[in-house]
Amino acid sequence: MNRYAYHFFELAQLAMAPSRALSDVTRLTFKNPVNPLTYTAVGRNLAASAELFERLTRRYGKPAFGIETAFVEGQGIEIEEEVVWQRPFCHMLHFKRHFLPPEAVGQPRLLIVAPMSGHYATLLRGTVEAFVQTHDVYITDWIDARQVPMSFGPFDLDDFIDYVKAMCEHLSEAGGQPFHLLAVCQPSVPVLAAVARMEAENSPHVPASMTLKGGPIDTRRSPTAVNKLAEKRGPNWFRKNCIHTAPFPFPGMGRQVYPGFLQLSGFMAMNLDRHVNAHLEMFNHLVENDGDSAEKHRDFYDEYLAVMDLTAEFYLQTVDTVFVHHALPKGEMKHRGHPVDPTAIRRVGLMTVEGEKDDITGLGQTEAAQELCINIPQELRLHYVQSDVGHYGVFNGSRFRKEIAPRVCDFHARVEAFRDD
Repeated sequence: MNRYAYHFFELAQLAMAPSRALSDVTRLTFKNPVNPLTYTAVGRNLAASAELFERLTRRYGKPAFGIETAFVEGQGIEIEEEVVWQRPFCHMLHFKRHFLPPEAVGQPRLLIVAPMSGHYATLLRGTVEAFVQTHDVYITDWIDARQVPMSFGPFDLDDFIDYVKAMCEHLSEAGGQPFHLLAVCQPSVPVLAAVARMEAENSPHVPASMTLKGGPIDTRRSPTAVNKLAEKRGPNWFRKNCIHTAPFPFPGMGRQVYPGFLQLSGFMAMNLDRHVNAHLEMFNHLVENDGDSAEKHRDFYDEYLAVMDLTAEFYLQTVDTVFVHHALPKGEMKHRGHPVDPTAIRRVGLMTVEGEKDDITGLGQTEAAQELCINIPQELRLHYVQSDVGHYGVFNGSRFRKEIAPRVCDFHARVEAFRDD
C-alpha cells in the first residue's frame, strides 16, 4: 500500500477536479455583481463556502517572488531576477538591481541559502525584500525532486554541501564586493559543513561571514517535538513510512522521494487549531466583505500550502546525520569521506540567530555553532536571541525587519572592517 500511496494521492487530486470546478462556478456566480443574490446573506455564505472548499482541495503551484522594485538609500529602483548558476537540483537566482544610487554601489553581496525542507525558496520572500535594500542578493532556488528526471542521478546531503561550495566558488571568482552567507533553518548544518571543508582545504573562496538562523546544529539542546520524533523513530521508520515513488506524469517519475504533502501535513498537525481558526476567520471575512483581511489570508496560505518533494536519499541522510546521531556536534560528521571539523574555520565570521518561542528549533540549538567554531576570533562572532518570535519570525515579519535584519547588516559591516584592518 505504501508503495502506491503517492499514486492514490494523485488519483484523489484528479477525482476532486470536477468538484473544485463546480465550487469555482458557484463562487463566481454568487460574487457576480449582476446577480441579486450576491448581496444577500445566503449568497455571501455560498460564495465563501465555495471559495474555502476550492482552496482547501487544490494543489498549490510554485509561487513567484514578485519583487519588482525596492527602496535603496531612499530611492526606488527596479529589480530583475536572473539565473546566474544552475545544476539539476538548484538554480542560484540573482536579484539584479538597476540604476543604483551612488551611495549603494559598494554594498556587499549576500547568498541566502534557503531551506530544502518541503517549501519553496519563495517562503523567504520577506528575507529577500529586507536585504535587497542593503545587499546585492542571491538565493538558492531548490528544484522540486519530482521535476528532476532520474537520468540526473541522486541528490543527498553530501551533494547539498557540494552545491554550497560550488556557489561560493562562483561568487568568489566573479569578483566584486565581499560576499556573505545566510542560512535559514535546515541548511545551517550543510552550510557550516561546507565552510569547514573549504577552510580545511585552505580554499580562497570562503565567504566573509555566515549567519545561521534557527538552525538545528545540535538538536540535543532544548529538543522540540520534531526533534524527539525523529530521534525516537530513527531513519528506518522514516524510510518505511515516508518514502514514496514519484508517479507518472512527473518528469521525475520513478524517483524515490519524500513527498511535500506529507511534510505539509506534519506542519499543519503541529498547530492544527491555529489553521482551523484561520480558515474560520477567513470565512467570516468573506461573508462580511472584509477584502483586505481575506487577501492577507490568501497570500499567506498560497505560500504555505505550496510544497515540493525532496529526494529520499537527502531526506533520510539529513534525519540520520542531524536529528538521530547528532554527528556534527559529536565531531563525527563526514563529507565525501573527509571529516567536517568546525575548528578549522578561522577566517569566516559567525552570527547565530534564534527565536525565543521557536517550537521547531529549540533555544540553544543554533548557538551551539559558536561553541563548535572555537578558532573564529571573538571580534567575528555574534549571537542574538529575538524575543517574542517563533521559527517563522527569525526570517519574516515586523520584528525580523526592525530588529534582526539591521543587526545582520551591522555584523557584516563589522566583519568587513575587521578584514580590512
